[in-house]
Amino acid sequence: MNTNTDRIEKSILLRAPLERVWQAISDSGQFGSWFGVAFDGPFVQGARLTGKIVPTTVDSEVAKLQQPHAGKAFMFEVDRIDPMHSISFRWHPFAVAQDVDYSKEPTTVIVFKLVAIGSDTQLKITESGFDQLPLSRRVDAFKANEGGWSLQVQLIQKFLAKQTS
Repeated sequence: MNTNTDRIEKSILLRAPLERVWQAISDSGQFGSWFGVAFDGPFVQGARLTGKIVPTTVDSEVAKLQQPHAGKAFMFEVDRIDPMHSISFRWHPFAVAQDVDYSKEPTTVIVFKLVAIGSDTQLKITESGFDQLPLSRRVDAFKANEGGWSLQVQLIQKFLAKQTS
């Protein structure tokens, strides 16, 4: 059982070469396709983008879960890019209430790290910074994102499998 309240970690071995996985996480269009979001620009280090939730194209059941949030906009900042190794982002996790201004809250950091293992790629996703969120949102944000990242590792796996078949 995970007792860490500040960090979520997910890892998956993807049956795809490093270069292909890098494209899936570093190209905002491909990322959006599997993640379920449309961005208003490319992933460039330091860029602040607006994402709008759109149901994923790779899994109809997950798309149904995303549908109630379709059109919801959120801010997404590209923190760092280390080509072929890692990319990180900042955002306000679980920022779904329409009547709340999240801009004054701290953000969490999401890091996607890649390691080639033969012709496959190990992907590790870490989101940290939950302990600095307002206490009134902390538990719900952590719980929602814990479940969300569990789905997202499955979605990228399905996206890559469709690309190679």
